[in-house]
Amino acid sequence: MASAVASGARQLLAHVEVSLVRAEEERDAAERAKAERERELVAERNHGRELKSELDKLTDSVHRGEVLGAEKRLRIEQLETKALEELGVEPAGLIAEYGPDQPVPPSPPAEGEVLPEDPDHPRNQPVRYVRAQQEKRLKAAERAYQQLGKVNPLALEEFAALEERHKFLSEQLEDLKKTRADLLQVVKEVDERVEQVFTEAYRDTAREFEGVFSRLFPGGEGRLVLTDPENMLTTGVDVEARPPGKKVKRLSLLSGGERSLTAVALLVSIFKARPSPFYVMDEVEAALDDTNLQRLIRIMEELQESSQLIVITHQKRTMEVADALYGVSMQGDGVSKVISQRLR
Repeated sequence: MASAVASGARQLLAHVEVSLVRAEEERDAAERAKAERERELVAERNHGRELKSELDKLTDSVHRGEVLGAEKRLRIEQLETKALEELGVEPAGLIAEYGPDQPVPPSPPAEGEVLPEDPDHPRNQPVRYVRAQQEKRLKAAERAYQQLGKVNPLALEEFAALEERHKFLSEQLEDLKKTRADLLQVVKEVDERVEQVFTEAYRDTAREFEGVFSRLFPGGEGRLVLTDPENMLTTGVDVEARPPGKKVKRLSLLSGGERSLTAVALLVSIFKARPSPFYVMDEVEAALDDTNLQRLIRIMEELQESSQLIVITHQKRTMEVADALYGVSMQGDGVSKVISQRLR
C-alpha cells in the first residue's frame, strides 16, 4: 500500500508539476495579452482625445462662422438701411449702378494735379473695378473726411447770422471811426482854443505882474517864466521875484512877508489881466508890514473902481478903505451876532 501510495504520489507530483508549468505558461500569455490590450487602450484613448480636440476646433470654427455670418448679415442690413435713408436707393439699384461689374469713373484730381485735356487719355477713362485699389481710395477718403471734422447742418444759417452780425459791427466800427475822427478834430480845435486863450492870458498876466510887482516892490524885478515854451498845453509857470537890494530870484529864499506879497502880486495881476465882477480875499495881508500894506491898499482901491472886493482881514488900515464892514460879536449871553456898518 505504501508502495502504491508512493507511486500514486509520484504520479500526482508529476501531474502537478506539468499543471504548474502549463499554468505559468498560461499566466505569461495572459500577462502578454493584458499588456497588449493596455497598449491598445492607451492608443485608443489618445486617438479619442485627438478626435475630441479636433471636434472642439471644428465646433469653435462653426460657431465663429455663425457669428461672422450674423455680423455680416447685420452689416448688410445696416448698409441697406443707410442706402435707403441717406441715398434713397434700393440695394438692387445700388448694385446695378455701382456693383463690382461696373467700371469705376476716374477719380478727381489731387491737389496740384493737372488732368490731361484729351478725353481719351487713360487718366480720364473709367477703369476696371479692383477691390484692393478701391479699398485704398476709401481709406484715403475716410481720412480726408475725418480731417474735415463734424458737419454742422446749420452752418448756412449760422453763416448768414454771422455775416449779418459782421455787417452790423462793420457799420458800427465805421461809425466809431468817424466819431473818433470828429472827436479828435474837436479835441484839436479845443486844444488850439485853449492854447490860444492860455497864451493870451499868460501874456497879459505876465505883463501885469511886472507892473504890479514893481509897484509892490519899488526897485525890484519880477516876471513869469514858462518851463516849456514849445508846448503851451503842458508847460508850467515859474515865478521869478527879486526884491530891491537882493540878488536871489527863487521864492524859497525870500522871507515870509516877501513870499506873501509876491503871491498877492500874482493874484492881483490875474485880477487885472482878466477882470471879474467881484473878488474874495482871505487875510492876504496878514504877514505884511505897514509900508507894504499901504502899497497893497492902493492897488485894492484901484480894483474897487471896476469890481467888488470881499476881504477877510484883521488889519485896521484895510478896514479904513472899506465901504462896509461886517463883523461877528459875542454879547454877554454867549450868543454870536453879526454886525454890519456902512462907512460910505
